[in-house]
Amino acid sequence: MTTPSAVDVVNTLMARDLYSQWLGIEVLEAAVGKSVLRMTIRDEMVNGFGTSHGGIMFSLADSALAFATNACGLLSVAVDCSISFPVAVRPGDVLTATAVEQSTTKRLAFCDVSVRNQADEVVGHFRGTVYRTATPHQL
Repeated sequence: MTTPSAVDVVNTLMARDLYSQWLGIEVLEAAVGKSVLRMTIRDEMVNGFGTSHGGIMFSLADSALAFATNACGLLSVAVDCSISFPVAVRPGDVLTATAVEQSTTKRLAFCDVSVRNQADEVVGHFRGTVYRTATPHQL
């Protein structure tokens, strides 16, 4: 059995991920240990303050984490994640999330995700830890 490419793994995950599709996420880059995703904030993603609900940006960053850490071909699941929101996000903003694995062990991967808006301002700092199983992805 051949190991699937990072692009094949991410494309398969995205095809199965109805929530990321609903968010309007576009995969710009997929590599082992790295992913770059983009999405536009829509009106229905706004909270009572007129800014993007924090869960929307968290979801974008979480998808970037998932794609970066699963691209190795082994099923990897989040066990800890946190996010900070230094700048408010509004409808029409275009967000780009870049996830990069910072270190890995046999079973854990630690990943930072930077979320930037169309003005290249950092609007989100996300850090996630995944548990990497020994189970290969079935494409």
